[in-house]
Amino acid sequence: MKTFNATQAKNQFGQLLDDAQAEPVIIQKNGRDVAVLVSMSEFQSKMQNNSSDNLIQKYLEESMTRYDDLYTELAK
Repeated sequence: MKTFNATQAKNQFGQLLDDAQAEPVIIQKNGRDVAVLVSMSEFQSKMQNNSSDNLIQKYLEESMTRYDDLYTELAK
């Protein structure tokens, strides 16, 4: 995976976009990883594959928070 620092990303934006078509590109600021640029097709694929899993996880977490006392009693 390629890495660009923030200044390189700004100055070589066209190259950054081209590289992101082939693989995700890490962008660093002050030596820390702060972002990842991915192609639109990879982003859409990830969103499509994870959307139902994320929704299920969200509802599970909300349920655990809302009904924690009930689940605790039922577990006894």
